[in-house]
Amino acid sequence: DLGRLERDRLWLVDRKGDMIITGGYNVYPSEVENVIAEVPGVREVAVIGVADDDWGQRIVALYTGTAEREDIDAHCEARLAAYKKPKEVLRRTGFPLNSTGKIAKSVLRAEFTNQDVDGV
Repeated sequence: DLGRLERDRLWLVDRKGDMIITGGYNVYPSEVENVIAEVPGVREVAVIGVADDDWGQRIVALYTGTAEREDIDAHCEARLAAYKKPKEVLRRTGFPLNSTGKIAKSVLRAEFTNQDVDGV
């Protein structure tokens, strides 16, 4: 887990393995997920990094719900730095879950690379 210490409090920020490095910048998926979750009609959201020849990784946002991609794009434009905005925003009907009921991001990443995933 990654965190920060502020005024005698420890804030958990994200999981180290989920950190996205794009164009030399570190992006916490949870920050982007929280912004997208504010959009009316977004039910669930997951943000992952996918290998990219130009950027190292590109940010991909996946969501369920009735929100339109244009609304998500506009909200991200207003709320996020340019390097944190998803390069792709894709609607899904559901998410794969791991044994603890959390979104299995390793499975989502594998969908983009056609890799097999164990331990989910």
